[in-house]
Amino acid sequence: MNDNGNPTNKEVMGIKGNDYVKFMTQQVVSYIDLPKEERKQRKLNQKAEKQYPVLGNKWFGVLPYAIKSIFRRAQ
Repeated sequence: MNDNGNPTNKEVMGIKGNDYVKFMTQQVVSYIDLPKEERKQRKLNQKAEKQYPVLGNKWFGVLPYAIKSIFRRAQ
């Protein structure tokens, strides 16, 4: 379990059929039971913690990183 009390992805992957439906239902119900303000705050916290990829990597993949590392190695 992670610090939020939710199971990790590895733990969820071991769940089969009916158990998975039960788990998802519990997650949805626990989310709906939260007050609206707490849901908004959680959403804002997740947005603030999100790490965005470097613009060059997002647009051009790993190629700019590879070229940059080759030039750094040459120096």
